Amino acid sequence: MCDASNGANVTAAEALPTSVEWTGEVLPLEPVDELSVLTVCDNVMDILLPDQGPAKRFPLAGMARLAPMLEAPTIVGGKAADVPLAQHGFSALIEVRKAGRVHRLLFDTGITPGGCAGNLRRLAQDPADIEAIICSHGHFDHTTGLSGLIGRLGRAGLPVLIHPEFWSRRRLALPGEPFELPTTSRRALQDAGFGIIEQRQPSFLYDRSVLITGEVDRVTGFEKGFPIHQAWRGASWEPDPLILDDQALIAHVAGRGLVVLTGCGHAGIINICRYAQRLTGVDKLHAVIGGFHLAGPLFEPIIADTVSALEQLAPEVIVPSHCTGWKATHAIARRLPGAFIQNSVGTTVHLTAAAA
Repeated sequence: MCDASNGANVTAAEALPTSVEWTGEVLPLEPVDELSVLTVCDNVMDILLPDQGPAKRFPLAGMARLAPMLEAPTIVGGKAADVPLAQHGFSALIEVRKAGRVHRLLFDTGITPGGCAGNLRRLAQDPADIEAIICSHGHFDHTTGLSGLIGRLGRAGLPVLIHPEFWSRRRLALPGEPFELPTTSRRALQDAGFGIIEQRQPSFLYDRSVLITGEVDRVTGFEKGFPIHQAWRGASWEPDPLILDDQALIAHVAGRGLVVLTGCGHAGIINICRYAQRLTGVDKLHAVIGGFHLAGPLFEPIIADTVSALEQLAPEVIVPSHCTGWKATHAIARRLPGAFIQNSVGTTVHLTAAAA
């Protein structure tokens, strides 16, 4: 990632989203000059992956220079690099450059209290440079890291953009014994000084340079959500397969096309990409990055349909992460070999505008 101090200072007002009452019209999204996506938390950390196209890896040779050093009495010299760690969860640090301005957003925060903050430190990134946090949805493997960011952020009232159903109490109806998912506390976030912003509709950030989808339309015949997912509706547990708070981030890299970033993609990665096209009026899909939630036997039946639809969308860069799953990831790699990039904690996908 580049140093955000190279751009002009960002006011608190600039970091606040502008909600849009979307009724089907095109929402013009201003093209940006550069977009970088640094994976802070993901299920995999592989320090042997080579650079690949727009993806730059955490440098093995530079570990001692970039990562903090820890006491290691069994190592000659007594020190070892504190390299980034993998965890089941997702978080990405987004850097947007447009007309000499630099903006930095955090998209999701991982599953452990200190995992996101710890990996930011290990990746030599300062949480104080973050201007806003986007939570893709309310599941704890994307939100628990908010705990570790308290006191490390650069301003009071840092915006946290969520969908109103983010707070829902939820569980997975597993055979034998249901598993209730930890729920984020509204009061705790407020007491910590976060500025909570709830939006069901799309929202723009930074003079229409970044678009948060809000609630995604479900239009495909095969993406039907998470069948064992339930929510507490005041008196009983009820089916909640659609997980309506699932939202994505969209940017438009000048001359390249749309970039779509998802957390879990519970809305369905095809639904999300098509919704991004409808919202913006931009057909060209440059990159798709994030979790596609195709892991496990419940989702294996839709892998083939999903990959076929991805082929039709024809992104130039595709980086499946987190909950995409081994089978779906390998199917994507086989069918879109020129676009596929294996992800890892510490990987930065750096996308730049086409030459004029």
